[in-house]
Formats: sequence, C-alpha cells, structure tokens
Amino acid sequence: MSTNRSRRRFAQAAAVLTAAGAAVLLGAGPAAAHVTAKVIGEPAQQGGFTKITFRVPNEDDTAGTVKLEIRFSPDTPIASLRTKPMPGWTAQITKARLAKPITVHGAEIAEAVSAVTWTAAAGTRIGPGEFAEFEVSGGPLPDNTDRLVVPAAQTYDNGKVVNWNEPPPAAGAPEPEHPAPVIALEAAGNGDAAQAADNGTGTSPDATAGGATAAPSTSDNTARWLGGAGLVVGALGLGVGVGATLRARRAIASAKAGEES
Repeated sequence: MSTNRSRRRFAQAAAVLTAAGAAVLLGAGPAAAHVTAKVIGEPAQQGGFTKITFRVPNEDDTAGTVKLEIRFSPDTPIASLRTKPMPGWTAQITKARLAKPITVHGAEIAEAVSAVTWTAAAGTRIGPGEFAEFEVSGGPLPDNTDRLVVPAAQTYDNGKVVNWNEPPPAAGAPEPEHPAPVIALEAAGNGDAAQAADNGTGTSPDATAGGATAAPSTSDNTARWLGGAGLVVGALGLGVGVGATLRARRAIASAKAGEES
C-alpha cells in the first residue's frame, strides 16, 4: 500500500513541476509574429523626415521569405524614400502621379512613392525561425494624419503570399489576423521636423555636423522601461517556478518517508 501511495505522490510532484515549467514558458512567450513597422529613436513627426524599419518574421515552418512589398497610399503621400542596402536583396522604389500635387521645400511635387519592393537573390531568403529588417529613410511624412498605415505583401519560395493589409482595429476591438504595419505620427513641435533635411538618413543637420552633440534620444527611456518590465516578468516567472519546485520537493520527501515507514 505504501508503495502505491509513494508512486502517486511522485506522479503528483512531476505534474506540478511540468505545470510550473509550462506557466513560466507561456508567461515569457512572444506575441504573434507579424510584419511590423517601427521608428527607432526620435518619434516620427508630421511633415518631418525619418527612418522606418520593417521587421519581417518568417512564419512558415517549411518555406522561406523571398520578397517583401510595402505600399503607400496616395492619400498620405511621401515624396522621397531611400533604401538601406541589404546583402542578397535588391530594392526597387515605385512612384505614382498624385491627383493633387504637394509642396516640399517650396517646390511642387507631382508624384510620390507608391511602393517599395525587396527581392531576394538566388540562394537568399529569410528561413524558418528567422527574421529580417528592411529600412527606408525619407519624407516628408504626411501632415494630414496621425498615423501612417503601410500594407505589406510577404512572398514565400513555395509561392504563398501573405497580405498584411487589414486596417487598425477600433479601440477595444481585437487585433485582426493580418494587420497592416502602422507608424504613429506626432504633431511637429519646436521646429524639430523643419530641422530634418532629406539627406538619406532621416536625421537633422545638428545630429550629423562634425563635433556636434546629438540631442538625447527617447530610446533611452524606452530601454529603461522595457528593462524594468522584463525584470518584473522574470521575477514573477521565477516566483512561480520556485514555489512549484518547493511543493514538488515536499511531495517527494513525503513519498520517501512513506516508503521508509
């Protein structure tokens, strides 16, 4: 009888440890992998110039990503973009005529960027379990909206195409299955947007002048916040794991005591 009780206690202890491990892993798991757009560093401002990073995770376990196309609406036009070189990939910028020209630095612009397409060379791809980042720089960003929605199409080497083109949901609504990348735009303030020159880097002249000191980036505060949040999540996960381990050890000790009696 004591042997059966011991086996049951060992089984219960193993179940507790398994559940604790699963809880820690699930608590630290990443969000769903989507094609996203980020502005790293200074926030993007209406009417200004910036660098946008498109992060592309590969979501297929058997195929690789070989093409990415991002599209810009003529309703929120961007006059000029440059791409950052990526080994093994070629980039093509497509422009289209605007129904209503826009004015940039006093000049009338009749066309704007409509799409940017990156295509992988033979033997190059974003493989299963990998991601890549594609960067563009330019502007001016539209001043008629507080967000820039940039639909994307991701093509795999097995012919599958995933369109990330669903608009942002209303407040409180669930995220769509294939959301389009979105860039939040701040209102221009203190002349910061006017200082940014279209020099291909999306930075202001003060930040690139020899001997000049760049203004502190909000990325420092963001990094501190993210670091603190990571410590809290890690502490919670550690607490769950330690508590479960102690309970399991008590069960094992009790089971051994039962065997000895």
